[in-house]
Amino acid sequence: MTDSGARSAMPPPSEGLGRAMSPQRRPFWKRNAPKVPGRSVQASPIRENLKDQKPRKTLSFQDFEDNTSDAWDDAEDEIIALSEAKLSFENLLPVSVNHGKTASTNQASLPQRLEEVTGENTVPVTGDFPSQQASSTGKSEEVSSVSRQKGVGPGVGIRQSIPEDSNTAPAMPPVHVHPPPTVNTRHSEDTTESGDWSVPQSESRPNPPSRLSRQLGRACSDDKSLSEREGAKLKKVNEFIAGPNTDLDALKKMVWSGVPREARPTVWKLLSNYLPANVERRCMMLERKREEYFRFVKQYYPSRTQDNHVETWRQIHIDIPRTNPLIPLFQQKVIQEIYERVLFIWAIRHPASGYVQGINDLVTPFFVVFLSEYTDLDVITEDFDASQNLEEKALNSIEADCFWCLSKLLDGIQDNYTFAQPGIQLKVNALRELVKRIDAPLHAHLEAHMVEYLQFAFRWMNNLLMRELPLRCTIRLWDTYLAEPQGFSTFHLYVCAAFLIKWRKDLLRERDFQGLMLHLQNLPTIHWGDDEIGLILAEAYRLKYMFADAPNHLNQKKPT
Repeated sequence: MTDSGARSAMPPPSEGLGRAMSPQRRPFWKRNAPKVPGRSVQASPIRENLKDQKPRKTLSFQDFEDNTSDAWDDAEDEIIALSEAKLSFENLLPVSVNHGKTASTNQASLPQRLEEVTGENTVPVTGDFPSQQASSTGKSEEVSSVSRQKGVGPGVGIRQSIPEDSNTAPAMPPVHVHPPPTVNTRHSEDTTESGDWSVPQSESRPNPPSRLSRQLGRACSDDKSLSEREGAKLKKVNEFIAGPNTDLDALKKMVWSGVPREARPTVWKLLSNYLPANVERRCMMLERKREEYFRFVKQYYPSRTQDNHVETWRQIHIDIPRTNPLIPLFQQKVIQEIYERVLFIWAIRHPASGYVQGINDLVTPFFVVFLSEYTDLDVITEDFDASQNLEEKALNSIEADCFWCLSKLLDGIQDNYTFAQPGIQLKVNALRELVKRIDAPLHAHLEAHMVEYLQFAFRWMNNLLMRELPLRCTIRLWDTYLAEPQGFSTFHLYVCAAFLIKWRKDLLRERDFQGLMLHLQNLPTIHWGDDEIGLILAEAYRLKYMFADAPNHLNQKKPT
């Protein structure tokens, strides 16, 4: 047997391997093993079949897109239509101008425009300008033919299939061009011939109000409604206190949320038990009290230079210029002399406490309120010369009324000004326990940085928050204090707690003793008004409702 015969008798390697181990009998790991380096590539029937087939014509992207329905490229239909129509800028500009004119017409043409939107009045895009009419006729007819084709607009999500042998551009939504009103036709021609393409502004549509004007309008309406409420409340209060016998309990409920300015002098005198509830006895009581005060002045005031009173007089004389130094009214000599007499007479008549720094601040709200009976000016913010604008009798009446109302106030908190001021220390400790119960994180933050409540709350109790609040806020605060049972002694504790909680976020951001003390002694309340005081009072009333009638809540229970 020759070599060629032997080679022809031997089967091909692939056939021998196939007969020796068919694909069905081949182990699984050999049949499905991926190609790895060094492994021979075996011919597969699939590869042989692919070799026998002729290569197909490569599909172009245009063919693919024409036979594909896509819901994402609807906006391209308009671009294709415009490119097929070969529109120029000159064709489109008259359309934009006419559209701007149509948008600026009066609302009287609204029905006509609604009919145009329906498609009945659809007109070709030809432009309304004589100079452009002839040159754009052919192009506009082409666009109008495209617009008349039935199709779907952008946003529908369906694209029509276009045959390969069709040269028709894809359908686009009809272009509605509203013919301009006759009143503007001449103007459009003039502007076109002159080359001015600016769209004229509409004179029929009013300019919308600006944000500032709307805010001012709302503020004016709010002020008007507020003045109406204040007027109604003033009328109600005046009618109530003008009765033969004023019910003080009902009056307190009525003015707890604030007293109208015009009625405040009389209401404060009534709630301080300085004026009697009976209307017929009020004038007689005022005359008697005022005469009694000036008898005290005549009796005690000359003794201010004596050895046993010289120290009291010296301290009063030092503190009075410090009283409201930023208000020019209290730097006038006649006003300072009134303060000197009121404070000295009270100190002589109350030897258990005598004069203590801080009492001078408590005269100020009474003085400003009683002064408002004789002037309509805001003496806090405006220049007011008391010696030139007020008679001596009026000044004497104000001075006597301040003395008696101050005496009534201090009678309820006199332990705050006795030796070692035990009343203030008790209130500061009560404030500490109250804050510990209602805001433990803030209390722990103050304790962690060695801040003692006595270091900042002593002044709050001694001056009744007058150094922390503007004078107008103090007067509003005292409206509620006078209407609240034991307002200056008990309710003030809850006001201080609410006032401290007000600043908890700012205090928790401070990380050292110095930062905490600087913030507590310089609280940003210069721009506060009645709204902020109302929120503090509401929170204080809530705390009082929770803790005042349940004093055991303030006592920490010891574990058993």
